[in-house]
Amino acid sequence: MFNHNDFEFKNKILETIIDTAYEWIVVVDHQGKIMYMNKNYCDFLEVNREEVIGTHVTKVIENTRMHIVVQTGEEEIGSPHYIKGNYMIANRIPIYSDQTIVGAVGAVIFKDTKALNKMNSHIKSLMSQLQTYIEDWQENNGAKYTLTDIKSVSKQVIELKEKVKNIASGDISVLIRGESGTGKELFAHSIHQLSERSQNPFIKINCGAIPEHLLESELFGYEEGAFTGAKKGGKKGKFVLAHGGTIFLDEVGDMPLNMQIKLLRVLQEKEVEPVGAVKPIPVDVRVIAATNRPLEQMIEENRFREDLFYRINVIPFRIPPLRERPEDIGPLTQFFIEKVSKRSGKRITAIDDEVMNIFNQHQWPGNLRELENVVEAAIHLTSGEKIEISSLPEYLVDDPKLLIGQKTLKEILEDTEKRVLEKTLQKYSDDKQLAAKALGISKSSMYEKLKKLKIEL
Repeated sequence: MFNHNDFEFKNKILETIIDTAYEWIVVVDHQGKIMYMNKNYCDFLEVNREEVIGTHVTKVIENTRMHIVVQTGEEEIGSPHYIKGNYMIANRIPIYSDQTIVGAVGAVIFKDTKALNKMNSHIKSLMSQLQTYIEDWQENNGAKYTLTDIKSVSKQVIELKEKVKNIASGDISVLIRGESGTGKELFAHSIHQLSERSQNPFIKINCGAIPEHLLESELFGYEEGAFTGAKKGGKKGKFVLAHGGTIFLDEVGDMPLNMQIKLLRVLQEKEVEPVGAVKPIPVDVRVIAATNRPLEQMIEENRFREDLFYRINVIPFRIPPLRERPEDIGPLTQFFIEKVSKRSGKRITAIDDEVMNIFNQHQWPGNLRELENVVEAAIHLTSGEKIEISSLPEYLVDDPKLLIGQKTLKEILEDTEKRVLEKTLQKYSDDKQLAAKALGISKSSMYEKLKKLKIEL
């Protein structure tokens, strides 16, 4: 009998574990010579375990890379390995001792690619089922963002974030005002997430994106047989789906007048009447609305109901555009670079000072959404690890206003002229005569300008 503290006994236990825990496993020393190979691997290769110990791995395993891993010190995870007419999938990991490579261990994780494909198919099947659950959850509780997703160092936005904390707990209606792309939806999500309704549904509806004849049934639902094409069993409207939670009416300024009247009734009576229904359904819903429209002017023009305005505008909430908080441009640019780089897999380590100068001079009419789109385009157009002017969309670079205060009028005009000439020559494949004709100048003038502006072809 073996003693439990006996070295050979422990060694037998460890060997049995390795033989049974892994299909195939091999260990090599710093020279690439086999130190250990488990029974399953030996049986597959049809070799004697005692005979292969001390043999260089290349003489035992065809197309092996174990000796290369020992040399490079770089692990190889999920690497294909062609052996005996088939591809298997293996991990190869270097073994270190006191920061020195002393060997490597290799383990087969799939004996053939069929096993890998089978697992992939199984995972895809599970993911498709999971996606259904995710879509169902998002339909009934779609709040994704919190205050931490709102990135800003500006005093105005920091104050707005504090305001969210103060108003979130109540059931009072909120109207979020702001230009397109300022992040109105993020604030709506944040208010819901901090409210006592956070465990209940958050339902969003874009009042400007749904055709007028469908908006009523989307908001309030319909009964079976209410109209031709109505689904069997009818359909629950967004207000009913949001019961107990929050409904976010985005672009509320685009809602037609007849729907404004019906919305006002819902807010006053706290009940909805589905299309074709004989009795109303009580609802308990908090309303958060958002718009970039000048509602006060629309009220004067009879395009928005004044009574509805005062019903939803209990707490006014204005998000400043990006041009009013230029101190946010730098931090947001860095945030979007990290976000897009992570998503695209591209490594971006720096941004040119001239690019940041353009960003700081630009007015950003599309606000945060425009900045993110510009950063994303620049990252995809950048060949190296640094975003440069050549990676930016043309409309940003060609804006002469960006150079005011940076260069003299003469320099701005020369820069603009040079860009126009270069783009025209590019369009006409460097044919100077065609380019000159397109610009309405003589061929000799073209040559003079090319020389003066130092444009080389």
